[in-house]
Amino acid sequence: MNRRKWLQEAARYTAGLAALGFSFRSLAQPNDSDTANPTWLAPNSEPLKPKTMPFELPALPYAHDALEPHFDSMTMEIHHSKHHAAYVNNLNAALNGTPHEGKSLEELMAIISTLPAAVRNNGGGHYNHSLFWTLLTPQTGTKPSARLEDAIKEAFGSVDGLKEQFAKAAMGRFGSGWAWLCRTENGLKICSTANQDNPLMDTEKANCGGYPLLGLDVWEHSYYLKFQNRRADYVSAFWNILNWELVSTRFESGQ
Repeated sequence: MNRRKWLQEAARYTAGLAALGFSFRSLAQPNDSDTANPTWLAPNSEPLKPKTMPFELPALPYAHDALEPHFDSMTMEIHHSKHHAAYVNNLNAALNGTPHEGKSLEELMAIISTLPAAVRNNGGGHYNHSLFWTLLTPQTGTKPSARLEDAIKEAFGSVDGLKEQFAKAAMGRFGSGWAWLCRTENGLKICSTANQDNPLMDTEKANCGGYPLLGLDVWEHSYYLKFQNRRADYVSAFWNILNWELVSTRFESGQ
């Protein structure tokens, strides 16, 4: 076959394929519309499932030094960029390729008793710290809403009564853990959990179950650079930077 005849035959073959809706591009990479409506798949093949995004380290809503002098800049930087980041990375690794990949943190917490320790420890660490950062604010003078304050008075007598009982929970946690203020069906409750456990975990229903309104990290890495062994001073400093507006929103909306 000479070159002219070969080119004529190739042109007719390509035109025939085009009439059937085929293109060489479809074998290489689908365009946006192909991905949304993958008609290029074989008739009996399964549609491609979108890849689940792994958990990510949330950005702090303020600068590392924004909470000075109550929480120091170096602790905030290490706590967020090292400790929290490690929980996120380890959680993604523990979930990779499992049936639980793609579940939300809340979904994981609800069945944590059935999951490996790596998911419990790192999933709890990711949830707890993600909440913790939002509870802190450089803004001064925030206060509980009227509804939240009424609930506090009913449960603890006053805001000072709340702080006193909360400090006992934080100081009474032997070793590492968290102190919590929770909303329950029976009103507000203060409790503490070990390690990175939290009130959403199904393992905590009897001990510290409820919806967490606020939580304080009492692991030494959260305060030792500034306060050394003076955990009580750290707990006291926490109230100076607590975002009562967010706590009130969580109390009233459940989110």
